[in-house]
Amino acid sequence: MPVTRAIIGIENVVATGTLNEKVDLNSIVRNFVEAEYDPARFPGLVFRLKDPKTSTLVFTSGKMVCTGAKSEKLAEKAIATVVQRLKKGGVKIANKAIVQVQNIVASVNLGGQIRLEEVAKRFPRSMYEPEQFPGVIVRILKPKVVFLVFASGKLVCTGATKQADVFKAVNDLHTALEQKNLMIY
Repeated sequence: MPVTRAIIGIENVVATGTLNEKVDLNSIVRNFVEAEYDPARFPGLVFRLKDPKTSTLVFTSGKMVCTGAKSEKLAEKAIATVVQRLKKGGVKIANKAIVQVQNIVASVNLGGQIRLEEVAKRFPRSMYEPEQFPGVIVRILKPKVVFLVFASGKLVCTGATKQADVFKAVNDLHTALEQKNLMIY
């Protein structure tokens, strides 16, 4: 049976940025309405953007964590936009942020039912405890990702640092499920 086309949606890209210099968070919160900072509750400042719709944590150390982007490029753009806005607002920043994608979370619909008990038996590095969680956790080594596999044919893929790895991992898993006759259409 030929592999059907999976529907894959990138839900969240988490990226870090490093400026390699200290940042004055108090001056940022005074000058930017899109910034929230309460050092008694959390040591980082939250800088929200509408385009791309993201939240970036900024720390005094100059390190940043961006969440909410829907692609690697948008995560990079969000961090660059935060740095650019800070500079325009008078915050002294000499360096350009070094950005690195840390995690990509994707939702997947394979378009058929999955036989979970058989998946748990036939896939190495899998765990299934239906009393605890309704899906099978499948760890893949190459590319290194973790899947949450549900009977509905829907999956969550996490752990990739490149979108290409998400697509390869989904395709490899889908092919293996069909070859092992674990999909019901």
